[in-house]
Amino acid sequence: MNSQVIVIAAVAVFMGWFAFGMIYNLRRGDALLKWMQDGLPLIGQRTTFRWLGTSVAEMAIAHAKRPFHRLETLLVLKPRDVFWMTILAILQGRDDFLIFRAHLSTPPLVDLELADPKTWSGRTALKQVEKRGWESADYHGLQLMAPKGLLNLATSILDQLDAPMQSLSSRYIRLSLRKTAPNLEIHVPFPNPRTVNAQAYFQSLSNLGRAISERK
Repeated sequence: MNSQVIVIAAVAVFMGWFAFGMIYNLRRGDALLKWMQDGLPLIGQRTTFRWLGTSVAEMAIAHAKRPFHRLETLLVLKPRDVFWMTILAILQGRDDFLIFRAHLSTPPLVDLELADPKTWSGRTALKQVEKRGWESADYHGLQLMAPKGLLNLATSILDQLDAPMQSLSSRYIRLSLRKTAPNLEIHVPFPNPRTVNAQAYFQSLSNLGRAISERK
């Protein structure tokens, strides 16, 4: 087998990988977006939607219902269309996940970062706040970080949020609270459209936002 044949075969493999990965991601993303349609009216009317390449889709609700002012939703998929990026994602422990970024009607009482240090986005978030000198503690198998002197308050707030958090998702990659907008950022695995009701899911998201905004 000469070098030309090898090059042609390699190009064919990579092009086939790209096509398969792109189609898979687009279909998986579109399926989840269709599932969301039953639940999104509980948050507000969708105003913008766009695919950012083949691995990220972004949807924004600019005028959301309370407890939100604005909600941005990102569907983040493995970069399955590029071979070496797929391998890197596997090594990093990356999987498909949702990101919710919310501007709340009432901001939270404290800044905090709760993240899974074993995940790609969790590690990144924890490293960023570690540079600010935030204090750290274990919280139910995740790492909790908050500004100095506020770790006990952050723990107390998370204890109060346990029920609405579990109603939304049994696993969290990241939950971030900030007194400045965006006030809430959540990273969770894709829900299973076959077993999860979209209206109940987005009602749980709304309930979590409302619980964060409450003053106790």
